[in-house]
Amino acid sequence: MKIVGLKALKNKLSEYVRLAANGETVLVTDRDPVVAELNPPQPRRHDFMSDPFVARGVREGWLTLPSVSGPLPPLPPAAMTFDELMEDLARDREDR
Repeated sequence: MKIVGLKALKNKLSEYVRLAANGETVLVTDRDPVVAELNPPQPRRHDFMSDPFVARGVREGWLTLPSVSGPLPPLPPAAMTFDELMEDLARDREDR
């Protein structure tokens, strides 16, 4: 873990971002108290950000990533199988 003052961080930002990208946590201080942390990317958050729609929403501020980590809840049971869905769709299209 590294500790850096705000002014030093500003002058060498890319160096400290590189440290965080390599797994190091960097604590940022402003006149002694810690005011921020640079952490390595979390795998689950990174997965969300790979979707361009989600990334845009986060960037523009109208979408917030989940803050709870851990496994996702189980999916509800499917109403029908894919084959049943396709058959139902074909029947609906025959009516037209």
